Amino acid sequence: MSDFREQALHYHSHPVPGKISIELTKPAETVKDLALAYSPGVAEPVREIAADPANAYKYTGKGNMVAVITNGTAILGLGNLGPLASKPVMEGKALLFKRFAGLDSIDIEVKHRTTEDFINTVANIADTFGGINLEDIKAPECFEIEKALIERCSIPIFHDDQHGTAIVTAAGMLNALEVQGKSIENATIVCLGAGAAAVACMELLIKCGALREHIYMLDRKGVIHTRRDDLNEYKKLFANNTDKRTLQDVIEDADVFVGVSGPNLLAADDLKLMAEKPVVFACSNPDPEIDPALAHSARNDLIMATGRSDYPNQVNNVLCFPFIFRGALDVRASAINDEMKIAAVEAIRSIAKEPVPAEVLTAAGVDKLEFGDKYIIPKPMDPRLLPRIAKAVAIAAVESGVAQIDLPENYME
Repeated sequence: MSDFREQALHYHSHPVPGKISIELTKPAETVKDLALAYSPGVAEPVREIAADPANAYKYTGKGNMVAVITNGTAILGLGNLGPLASKPVMEGKALLFKRFAGLDSIDIEVKHRTTEDFINTVANIADTFGGINLEDIKAPECFEIEKALIERCSIPIFHDDQHGTAIVTAAGMLNALEVQGKSIENATIVCLGAGAAAVACMELLIKCGALREHIYMLDRKGVIHTRRDDLNEYKKLFANNTDKRTLQDVIEDADVFVGVSGPNLLAADDLKLMAEKPVVFACSNPDPEIDPALAHSARNDLIMATGRSDYPNQVNNVLCFPFIFRGALDVRASAINDEMKIAAVEAIRSIAKEPVPAEVLTAAGVDKLEFGDKYIIPKPMDPRLLPRIAKAVAIAAVESGVAQIDLPENYME
């Protein structure tokens, strides 16, 4: 780990500090170039945009620009370390937008006193961008922030820690249940964790067919049930009318375990209580709720996913967020709605069921990948992700009425 730490620090500091920079898209070599780029030439697009704000998409980089915005209150698994400490993560997100979807992205770290201050700051700068990716904002404030910004802004607002995680989880979960011969409609689901990712994952699974009354959610105090008087409005949505109080109570005969909590919280004996052919998504990073080797030694009939790249079935948000924004921005969507999220789920699901290109096998360092217990989710380097997800999302935006322009001709073909 010491070697890896030094490698990580060197990566971020050499050959220049940071991971992103700005590149020019126009020539700037002559006096004429500069006259066009700035004064007096720049006055012409200014006038056009003043006359019609939609012209900002024609004359500026707005339509290809995503802001990655945080307050640093929930940085990865490190907690509330403040806005500036979150900058490497936000730069990393910008890197992923560019690498996987060709989207320009800039990181913005906001210092504020109140939640309303943060909302006002983001709302006041929103028109600069084609979309906003909210990142590493703790619950429950993240729910209030996203809801307020969606109401106030005319561009897509997307809290990836919630919805990116939920989309990839739902895609993998539906495929895993299919492999196990089960259906989401009949599945009993245990969710360990009750933060932003947990709530979003369960809500999207419900939209995909899961029954709310079949979901048992747990926080640090145990099962979230209707007789508790300490629940916020988001946890109340998952308050189950049950006498069960512990993880051991609810996991007996459960079909699905979803962990978005902390390391080593699911014991092998707990896993043995689950129904036949269970599905386990242990997504705590870097250490999952149960070690995969331990899980497979306890159960030889399970399908397991984690958040790590060194195990099969990685639940990785990069499978969706760059491509969702690509599709949303390319039709100038005003929001990323449920129809677009479900379209992304179905696109990701379908890719995993198809033959895997040789270049993906090479990049993954394996000889074979085939839909089944060790391959329910595509690999992040799969080139099919961009055209398939972006197109599905763009079509859903048009059909659901949030797109401001039609699908471009021959889009992603």
